[in-house]
Amino acid sequence: MYLKVHSSGSNVVVAICDKEILGKTLKEGNITVTVNEGFFCGEIVDSESVEKALKNATTANLFGIKCIQCAINCGVVNPQSVIYINGVPHAQVFRV
Repeated sequence: MYLKVHSSGSNVVVAICDKEILGKTLKEGNITVTVNEGFFCGEIVDSESVEKALKNATTANLFGIKCIQCAINCGVVNPQSVIYINGVPHAQVFRV
């Protein structure tokens, strides 16, 4: 999985995607999303690093089966909140 952390003041945005999703454009209905390398391509990490980053994030953007499962396992994402775009699971997390 790729993990990239974007920080600005007290905001910590975590971008995580499965390796095979990076750079792909997903289309379904009127939704088109590109899993942009500039936003998502950081370090290649394991599930432990993903869970740690998610617990510190104020916002998270996730694409892919592996990273979504990590987020569900650590209690950050509710499985009912996951959507699918062209068959790829996607979730966003916002803490206020």
